[in-house]
Amino acid sequence: MRGRNLLALGSLALLGAVAVKATAPSSVQEEVILEDRLPRAISEFGFFADPASQLPARDVVPYRLNTPLYSDGADKLRFIYVPQGAQLEADGEGLLQFPIGTALIKTFAFGEGDARRLIETRVMLLRADGWIALPYRWNDDQSDARLVVAGGRLPITTPSGEEISYRIPNKNQCKECHGLNGEVIPLGPKARNLSHEWLEGMVSKARLDRMPGVHDTMPLWEERARADLDDTARAYLDVNCAHCHRPGATASNSGLDLRWEQEDPGAIGIMKRPVAAGRGACGLLYSIVPGDPERSILLYRLDSIEPGVAMPELGKGTIDQDGVTIVRRWIKEMN
Repeated sequence: MRGRNLLALGSLALLGAVAVKATAPSSVQEEVILEDRLPRAISEFGFFADPASQLPARDVVPYRLNTPLYSDGADKLRFIYVPQGAQLEADGEGLLQFPIGTALIKTFAFGEGDARRLIETRVMLLRADGWIALPYRWNDDQSDARLVVAGGRLPITTPSGEEISYRIPNKNQCKECHGLNGEVIPLGPKARNLSHEWLEGMVSKARLDRMPGVHDTMPLWEERARADLDDTARAYLDVNCAHCHRPGATASNSGLDLRWEQEDPGAIGIMKRPVAAGRGACGLLYSIVPGDPERSILLYRLDSIEPGVAMPELGKGTIDQDGVTIVRRWIKEMN
């Protein structure tokens, strides 16, 4: 088992324990979260005291992930709402357990300062019959976001200066990444991918029942140059790939299991022949060839945006150069 990476337990200036303090009067409409309909606008929930600035209402708590999913360089603002009188429950290092009425809110934005534009907000709601995932697109004046069940596309300039056609997923596409054993589940808020300070703050506010038993914390992505290379690469693959490449998920037929906790070298692709890669393999023989990244299918697909080759298949219109660099180094330094 990889050693615990202490960088992930360091101070988070933006989102430490102080982030769980009240920020504005509460206006969250719990009945909208729970009722059996699709709210047409993000404003119906009351998650934000000031939508344009993404100032959350009281009881809506911002959080961040140590290692986030790459989404064409988008800035992602994450929030959680736990219903009054309920608590999150710790479940070891894995996904927190959520009470009915929980809402997970993630806004995608591009640009900085006055030039920042909110593009979409994806909402996951836990109702009595399970999770539902809904995409909302922000209007031009940034005052509200409307439900786009069919998804959509719009032109975006990424932080690296690339012009892309950004895709907002449709309601069914949400299931492709969030599907596990026929159910829709959250992906990000696992205890091992959250800061120690944030978890402690949630416990102190009685919003989390106890501190999770975390032994292997994922490293902070922005501190990857100083973090353990194996930890960083495995965290990257867990967050960007394992939602599909794991048992019970949409790409389980590949035979790859890229979860953080998987320790079998063959399961993570080392000298593993592809099962269903097709032309995505580009004639290469193994998912990972230790010491030879250029002969490794996994790196080849990460380093592509060609349809039918690129991995991940959804949510990626550009190559994550930082992620590719980490995975290339990781494979090159394998014994």
